[in-house]
Amino acid sequence: MLRIESEAEQAFRREVRDWYAAELPEELRDLTFRPEPARALGWYRRLSQRGWIAPHWPKTFGGMGASPVQQVILMEEAARIGAPELPTQGLNQIGPILQRFGTPEQQARHLPAILNGDVIWCQGYSEPGAGSDLASLRTRGRVEDDEIVVTGHKIWTTWGHHADWIYALVRTNETLPRRQGITFLLIDLTSPGITRRPIRTLADENEFCEVFFDEVRVPRANVVGPLDGGWSIVTALLDEERIQLGAPSHALRALERVRRMARALGEAGHLMVAEAEMEVAALTAAFLQILTGVASGKAGDPSGLKILSTETTQRVLDIAQELAGSAASLKLPEQVAGAVIDFSELFLQSRRLSIYGGTNEIQRGLIADRVLKLPKGKRP
Repeated sequence: MLRIESEAEQAFRREVRDWYAAELPEELRDLTFRPEPARALGWYRRLSQRGWIAPHWPKTFGGMGASPVQQVILMEEAARIGAPELPTQGLNQIGPILQRFGTPEQQARHLPAILNGDVIWCQGYSEPGAGSDLASLRTRGRVEDDEIVVTGHKIWTTWGHHADWIYALVRTNETLPRRQGITFLLIDLTSPGITRRPIRTLADENEFCEVFFDEVRVPRANVVGPLDGGWSIVTALLDEERIQLGAPSHALRALERVRRMARALGEAGHLMVAEAEMEVAALTAAFLQILTGVASGKAGDPSGLKILSTETTQRVLDIAQELAGSAASLKLPEQVAGAVIDFSELFLQSRRLSIYGGTNEIQRGLIADRVLKLPKGKRP
C-alpha cells in the first residue's frame, strides 16, 4: 500500500477485516464466478444490515456516506478474504439515478428494496444492432394513454434471467433525431409478454441473457425523467457506471490470485508480483482521485478511469498466466500445496471487461471529444 492511512482509517480497516472474517461464509469465499443472485443474497443482506452494502450512497437515502478511502478499504478487504461479487446494477446504476432523477414515489418504492436485497435489477441498454452505438436502439415504446407498450429485444443483459426489474431505453418518438425520442423506463420483469433466454459465455457460464418484449404494457408512472427525454439520464447513468467500472475491485481480486499463485507454485515470481502490485496501486490512486473530485463537485471524465481499471485487471491476469507457465492451459481450479488455484477461469472472464459498459475504444473516443476536444480527423 502506497498511501498513508489515518488512525481512524486504520481502525476502520481492522473493523472491516475482523467482521468479514467472522461473517463471510466459507462456501462463498474465493469463487471465480459471480454467484447467482439467490446464492449471494444472504451475504448481500448481511452487508445491508451492517450498513456497508451501499458505501457510496448518501446517508439521506440509506447509504453509508463513506469517504473515498473507506470505500477503497471495503474493496481491498473484500478482495483479501475472497468475498464474492454481488448483483450491483441496483446499487451502482439505477439507485444513484433514482436519487437524482426519480420521483419521490419512485424513490420510496425502489431504493429501500435495493438496499435490502428484496429486488434485483438488470440493465436493458444493448441490443443486437445497438451496443456501443446506443443511440441506434430499435426497441419501441408506443404511448397509449397512461401506458407505454414496449416491443423489442435487449441482449447481454447481466443476470437478466434472475432479475426482478429492468431499467430500459425505448424509442418513443420516431420523428426526432436519434438521441431524442428515447425514454428511460422501469419495467417489472413479471409483466406479460417478456421472454428471457440465457447466453453461455467464453468462460462457460450463463451470466448474461437476452430479453424479448412483446407488447409489454408499462405504466407511464414508471418513466424516469421526461417522456422522449431519456438521453440526459442515459449519459448520467453511463458516467456513474464508468466510475464504478473504474473501481479497483476486479484488479484487487486478480492481484490476490497472483499472490496466491506465486506462493503455491513456489516460483521465483517476485518481480512479476511486484509489477502487479504497482499496477493496482496506480489504479487505486486514480480511483481515489476521481472519488475525491466527485465529493468536491469537480469530477473529471470517468472514461479514462474505466480504461485504466479494465486494462489493469487484464494485465494483472496476464501476469498470472505467465506465472502459471504450462499450467496456464488448465481451465478448472486445481489444488496446489493445499491452496485452490484458479489458472484460467478469471483470466477468461476478464476479456469482457474492456467491452462492456462501452468498449474501451468508445471510451477513447469520448476522451477525444470531451477532454482533448480533438477534431474528428485527429482522434486516436
